[in-house]
Amino acid sequence: MKQIDKIEFDYIFNIPDKEEMRFHIALDPKTLNCIPPAEAETAKWAELENEKCTNCPLNSKQHKFCPIALNLVNILPHFTDIYSYQQTTVTVKTPGRNYVAETSLQRGLGSMLGIYMVSSGCPIMAKLKPMVRYHLPFASIEETVFRAASTYLLGQYFKHKKGEPADWSLDNLVLIYEEVQKVNMAMAERLRSVPAKDANINALIVLDIFAKEMPMNIEMSLKPLEYLFEEQ
Repeated sequence: MKQIDKIEFDYIFNIPDKEEMRFHIALDPKTLNCIPPAEAETAKWAELENEKCTNCPLNSKQHKFCPIALNLVNILPHFTDIYSYQQTTVTVKTPGRNYVAETSLQRGLGSMLGIYMVSSGCPIMAKLKPMVRYHLPFASIEETVFRAASTYLLGQYFKHKKGEPADWSLDNLVLIYEEVQKVNMAMAERLRSVPAKDANINALIVLDIFAKEMPMNIEMSLKPLEYLFEEQ
């Protein structure tokens, strides 16, 4: 495969009666961590101990700031005066193709926040990095379930090839998404301490709906997709 210096995504928001907003996201191709902009800032609400996730494995002595919050601190202020239901045109430029959607701000913002959260360096969210490598903007719940299960099983295949125990039952995938839910809940509490309208918080709620779909009942979530494989 061709070597690349970075993986890049561009999110462009066109909201009626507002100036166009552009966000450039660059990921390290090896670690899939977000490459922070030179003008990255910090904020009190982003400190690790502020509404710290109940399952956070980080120590505030080594990590003053929550890695997710630090990734969002320059992004969220752009949306503090906009309601989540505001209709907007969102264009996403990804490696290889572009996407355009007429959608609510919370859905477009939620799609972008998903990249920032997974690529932040948070040990909990890091387990979803294979999905962010092939990011699919505006994915439906069905698409997300399909991609999550497929990506996870591919990871288990690689474990199997190396002689390691593989989880073909998807039990650990359920646990991963249960942990992700805890992160989403804590991040929502963080954002409530920041004066703003509801776009930022509701974007997280959209992400949390997707996270809840997996652990509720993995077999029930995947059952409607079984027909796709009847010819195999």
